[in-house]
Amino acid sequence: MVEVYRTNVEQSEHANALLLQFNKLFPCYEVNFDLDDCDRILRVESNSTAIQVQEIISVLQDYGFSAEVLV
Repeated sequence: MVEVYRTNVEQSEHANALLLQFNKLFPCYEVNFDLDDCDRILRVESNSTAIQVQEIISVLQDYGFSAEVLV
C-alpha cells in the first residue's frame, strides 16, 4: 500500500527530523520526501500493514506542518 501526501515542508532539515520521527513511530513504513516537487511530496509505503493516514497527518501537524492525501 502507498499513500502520497501534499505537504508544506520546505527545508531538508525539517524533512530529515520528520523522517526520524516517522521511523520511530512507524518502523514498518518506508517514508521519504520529495521537496523538489511543487507539492513537497511525502510518500509512505507499507508492505505489511495498512497505513494510518490520520496518524501521519497528525505527526506533521504536531510539528507545525500541514498535509493532505493526494488522490
